[in-house]
Order: sequence, then C-alpha cells, then structure tokens
Amino acid sequence: MDGAVSRIVPRLKPGAGVVTSRGDVHYVVTEYGVASLHGKSIRERAEALIAIAHPQFREELSAAAADQNYLQERDIAELVHP
Repeated sequence: MDGAVSRIVPRLKPGAGVVTSRGDVHYVVTEYGVASLHGKSIRERAEALIAIAHPQFREELSAAAADQNYLQERDIAELVHP
C-alpha cells in the first residue's frame, strides 16, 4: 500500500486466522534488519520486532506495545530513535 501500512502490527484483526504458533517463529526479516525471536519473552519479542519495523511506524508500534503493557514508557525512546 505504498508504505501507508506496516506489515508488523500491534495485534491481529478480530477473527484473523493463525497457522503458526509464536514458539515456531525463530526469525523475522525485513529490509531494516533481522529479529531473532526464539526463546525470548513477549516484551523482548515486541522490542525486536519494533526495531526492524519501518522507522515511520516505530513510534506507533511502541505506543501500542506500551498500551498492552509489553513495554514501559522509558523503553520507547530507545526503540523509536536508536
């Protein structure tokens, strides 16, 4: 959608199907890096995914992660402006 929507989202849409459990996903790769997710907590996974999201969406994803209590407000600045 010409960069208007991030592929990394804070939550799935209601009714969205999931065919792979989070324990099965070891790596996620984007043009902004590689996130190694294996063995990490949900907080660590959120941080890793935000770090490889397009920079224009990092603030929005960080705020959503904080709203869902995955991140603390103090963690957001490091993720949005590394």
